Amino acid sequence: MYLVYRPEGDEEPSRWKYHPKKLMTPEREDIERRTGYDFAEFTTRVLKGNSLCRRALLYVFLRRDHPKTRYEDVQFTWDELDLAYSKGELEQMRAEVAEKLHGDELAAALEKLDEEIAEAFDDPEEEGKASLPVAG
Repeated sequence: MYLVYRPEGDEEPSRWKYHPKKLMTPEREDIERRTGYDFAEFTTRVLKGNSLCRRALLYVFLRRDHPKTRYEDVQFTWDELDLAYSKGELEQMRAEVAEKLHGDELAAALEKLDEEIAEAFDDPEEEGKASLPVAG
């Protein structure tokens, strides 16, 4: 999964690989202090679209690139920040859906996933080892 930041006026979006289990201890602790959620809850809320959690995550990635970034300066409009599954993650979801759903429900889910797969970012490092972004 990727955190994709497209500030208005920028030609190319910034894209960071988001693997919760790969965040460093100080980053996880800072996220917990800023959001008030334990890290496992934070990862779930990021996926559900919690704005506070997504802001904290964007701050972590911006600070990696620009260490003097202040949390107070991290602001975005809702359409500037998104989470995007990689091609490998979507293919994994497709395989799981194919095992669980049937009939029209399966056909609709596969059609939607196939559309997303066609547009997804292909990460060659991830081939055969995609995992979904929730810390357990």
